[in-house]
Amino acid sequence: MASTVSDRPGYGQLLRTPGAWTFLLPGFAARQPFAMLTIGIVLLVQHTTGSYGSAGAVAAVSGVSMALFAPQSGRLADRFGQRAVLLPGVLAHAASVGALTALALADAPLWALFLAAVPTGASVPQVGPMVRARWAARLGAAPGRPASPLLVTATAFESVTDEFTFVVGPVLATALCTGVHPAAGLIAEAALTLLGGALFAAQRSTQPVPRVAATAAEPHRSALSVPGVRVLAVTFLGIGSVFGGMQVSLTAFSEEIGRPGVNGLLYGIFAAGNMLAGIACGAVAWKSSPRRRLIIGYLTLTLTASGLWAVHSVPLLAGLGLLVGLCIAPALISGYTLVDALVPASARTEAFTWLTGAVALGQAAAVTAAGQLADAHGASTGFVVPLAGTALALATLLTLRSRLTPTHGGRTVARGIGHREPVTVD
Repeated sequence: MASTVSDRPGYGQLLRTPGAWTFLLPGFAARQPFAMLTIGIVLLVQHTTGSYGSAGAVAAVSGVSMALFAPQSGRLADRFGQRAVLLPGVLAHAASVGALTALALADAPLWALFLAAVPTGASVPQVGPMVRARWAARLGAAPGRPASPLLVTATAFESVTDEFTFVVGPVLATALCTGVHPAAGLIAEAALTLLGGALFAAQRSTQPVPRVAATAAEPHRSALSVPGVRVLAVTFLGIGSVFGGMQVSLTAFSEEIGRPGVNGLLYGIFAAGNMLAGIACGAVAWKSSPRRRLIIGYLTLTLTASGLWAVHSVPLLAGLGLLVGLCIAPALISGYTLVDALVPASARTEAFTWLTGAVALGQAAAVTAAGQLADAHGASTGFVVPLAGTALALATLLTLRSRLTPTHGGRTVARGIGHREPVTVD
């Protein structure tokens, strides 16, 4: 199944790539909105309305808006350049978050919060996909230059970074909302977006060449036209249902037992499992196909999520949450590896944003459903949402798994143009 880490370049060598740190550090700060926004909205709106259902609904509107607009942002970045899309985007996002926060604190009606949530979600900067595209531009194949073997390591590294974001972001937002002010989480989210996004956009030397400026003519093909990408999008919807269901249900559980401060700890343990599994996956040179790894990882994710609703103690919930987190990263990494094999280079950023948007959409639906269930039947019923979401996505994955076979002569294309890596296609 796997060989030792010595068979592949390591993280240390990857981080010594010239110019890497110029986009990694600001990119990490600028991608925090994806991890902080939902929980920040839930905690603020629940504080002002007293309803998890209303809080979940507002967060869901923001998530749906992000899911719908993220691929458009990725397509524009591929065509016109990341800086041209990112700078107006971070300004719009900071202003939208400020408006939503002010309306919530002013006890505005729910419909007004819904309206403010639309531009808030639509303007979330797609920094994660942009960072992945920069790695590909630095390490991928080009005329007269073969792709670097570090490209595979970069795939795993970005997934680990995403998981670390989900460790830091929700915990930071929860601590600020519960320890400083209910609006502090959203205010910090907007500030990080503005500062990190501006610094990231300023790194022009590492951004991919826009398609309109490319010298080689390459017909554009939408990433969503690839059948395998549509299957992966459904798969990532289920992963989003875990994130959204856990955020709301853990918050409601902590309130229900009279220990609201334990919410950050429980979610941090869940996210830490996610990050640790990502590190482990990136340190192994896998011999099995990414499709097989995705199916196995998703099956274990569904099985572990199935027990959440029955757990009623903090230690047991922390332990099971850790297991659920450990199962997410393998599925995410395998999915991103597959989309590299299925999508042409000209739609690279767009493809990544479709998967990011799918996670956001699944998270939005889960936040709404879990909030309604927690309000009506107690916190434990909210944990049914991750089970239902992953089970439905697993059924789709198993039924349509043949569409995830790369059509490149038995070889997958890694992150970049023309780079190929032998795999076993089962």
